[in-house]
Amino acid sequence: MQYRTFGKLEWKPSALGFGAMRLPIIDGDTSKIDEAEATRMIRTAIDAGVNYVDTAWPYHREKSEPFIGRCLQDGYREKVKLATKMPVWLTESPEDFDKYLNLQLEKLQTDRIDFYLLHALNQTTWPKVRDLGVLEWAQGAIKDGRIGHLGFSFHDELALFKEIVDAHDWTFCQIMYNFMDIEFQAGREGLHYAAERGLAVVIMEPLRGGSLTQKAPGPVADLWASASVKRSQADWALQWVWNQPEVSLLLSGMTTMQHVEENLESARQSRVGILSDEDLALVGRVREAYRALCPIPCTNCKYCMPCPSGVNIPRIFSIYNDLRMYGDEEMARTRYNQFMKPENRADNCVECGQCEAACPQQIQIIDWLKKVHEALLVQAEDKA
Repeated sequence: MQYRTFGKLEWKPSALGFGAMRLPIIDGDTSKIDEAEATRMIRTAIDAGVNYVDTAWPYHREKSEPFIGRCLQDGYREKVKLATKMPVWLTESPEDFDKYLNLQLEKLQTDRIDFYLLHALNQTTWPKVRDLGVLEWAQGAIKDGRIGHLGFSFHDELALFKEIVDAHDWTFCQIMYNFMDIEFQAGREGLHYAAERGLAVVIMEPLRGGSLTQKAPGPVADLWASASVKRSQADWALQWVWNQPEVSLLLSGMTTMQHVEENLESARQSRVGILSDEDLALVGRVREAYRALCPIPCTNCKYCMPCPSGVNIPRIFSIYNDLRMYGDEEMARTRYNQFMKPENRADNCVECGQCEAACPQQIQIIDWLKKVHEALLVQAEDKA
């Protein structure tokens, strides 16, 4: 196992962290973790040198934390740093901070969370918990030993990310980052911004939820085949992240023992600078080949926003373009049906035409919204 640096701490994290969001399940029910297999996987990873395990309140329908508490018995808790996250969307009063942390400590069968994150901060949840005094509360929890270090995970725009970084002396942050999403949310600029200020940066979704391991479309497959160094698609994506010195570790949500074994081997080979200029140029061409598959030429300029009917046009187009790039129908429908609020979906369009008049790309937005809604919502209901 390779080990890296973690911000200002002397502790060295394993390059690979185990994310407990996509554990093996029984009968397709995400709340029914296959505990025997998941325990075997996590302990195999720890025995191979993984020393960071990450979970959260909502994972596996709130069953991940209790499982991790059981999994880390028999001496395994002492071998790792444990990370979990405050469900900030549930907090309504300062008393809730203690309520949820104490419940999590009980679920995890531990008296200390080594790395505690404010979960999925965005423009709604950050002001709420900030104004409720979460930063002052966290200092007390650190002082009494229930928390080792405070950080946050993030899902919003770059400007807000910078604001949050500058608002507190954080130990670390967690961002979504992969070779396709270099300008999405915090992105590469956010990675560098946080690292320059001494924060450790934990990377989530290095494989884009598994999309980057799907069978590559022809133009992309041809590019990978042309590489002078042969790697699996997963290994290319992981090494691209590890290649960057600002990255403290990356999390992989592993579902099978094969994932564990392959990711451990990639982690053993990883190091900063492992990719040559030729390799990096190839990854850049792969990125452009994927993007060329996008049917909707949306640049996310947001000139169409705000929609008077509440439709999140750029987000909808992004989900549909991703479907056409990666072919992952389940992921696209999940993002549209579960992760988008009903009032922001395409069927709220009243065809006022305001967006089309403002679009510099001259996209036929109204027609595309109808097509996307039919593909992502109606089709999903038909198959139910």
